[in-house]
Amino acid sequence: MDHIQRYIGEIGLIITAIIWGSGFVASAVALEHYSPYQILAVRFLVGALVVAVVFSKRIKTIKKTTLIKGAVLGVFLFMAFALQTVALQFTTPSKNAFLTAVNVVIVPFIGFLFYKRKIDGFELLGAMLALSGVAAISLQFSTKINVGDLLTLCCAIAFAFHIFYTAKFVKDEDPVLLTLIQMSTAALIGLFVIIFKGETTLSTNTEGITMLLYLAIFSTTIAFLLQTIAQKYISETKAAIILSTEAFWGMVFSIIILNEVLTFKMMIGAILILSAILLSETKLTFLKKTKIGRLM
Repeated sequence: MDHIQRYIGEIGLIITAIIWGSGFVASAVALEHYSPYQILAVRFLVGALVVAVVFSKRIKTIKKTTLIKGAVLGVFLFMAFALQTVALQFTTPSKNAFLTAVNVVIVPFIGFLFYKRKIDGFELLGAMLALSGVAAISLQFSTKINVGDLLTLCCAIAFAFHIFYTAKFVKDEDPVLLTLIQMSTAALIGLFVIIFKGETTLSTNTEGITMLLYLAIFSTTIAFLLQTIAQKYISETKAAIILSTEAFWGMVFSIIILNEVLTFKMMIGAILILSAILLSETKLTFLKKTKIGRLM
C-alpha cells in the first residue's frame, strides 16, 4: 500500500512539474497585459475561490492549526513568486530559472540544520545532478552577479522552505484545506500590494484574460493541490528533485509551442535531470539485483 501511495505522490508531482513547465508560455503572454503583482494577486485569488467552491463542505471542518500552517505556507509562497518576478527586472530569465532551482539543494539542508535530519546520500547526489541539469538547460554561462541574481537566490530559499514545510505540515493536516489557506493568504498579500501600488485597473484583453485564467486554474489551483496532496507520501528532497523537472518541461514546451531550437547543451541538461530522478528513486537497487542475478 505504501508503494502505491508513493507512486501516486510521484505521478502527482510529475504532473505538477509538467503544468508549471507549460506555464512559462502563459506567463510570458500574460506579462504583456498585466503587471507581475496583478498576475500573482489574480491567480491566487481565483485559485482560492475555485478550491473553496469545489471543496466547500470541508471548510466547516477547518482547524486552528490548519489556518496557522496554511498562512505560513502562503507567506513563503508569495515571497518566492514575488522575489522571482522582481528579480526578472535585473537578471536574465535563464539565470532566474537556474538560480530558482537551487532550492533542490537547499531542501535537504533545511531538514539537517533545523531538525537534525540525516541527509540521504543518493537524494543529495540526485539534487546536485538535477541542479546541474537545470544549469545546462537554463544558464547562459556568465560570472557576473547582480541584484537580480541575489534576489533570485532569496526566491530559491523561500521555495525550499515552502517545499520543506509543505511536506512537514501535510502529515497532520488536510491537504485540500492547507492548499486553500495558503492560496487565500497569498491572494490577500497580493491584493494588498496591488492596492498599495495603485495597480487596481485590469486589462480586459481576451488573450490576457485567457492566459491569466490558465495560470490561475492549472498552474495554481490544480498544480498546488497536486503538490500538497502528493507531498503527503514522499520525502521533501524527492519532491524538490521531481519539481525541478519544471525546467525540463519548460524546455519541451518551448520547443513544441515557441519553436525553440534543441541544442546539445539542452540535451545534456535533460539527461542529467532524468538521471537525478532515476538515482533518487531507485538508489541504484536495480544494479544490485542484476549483480546478484549474475552470481546466481
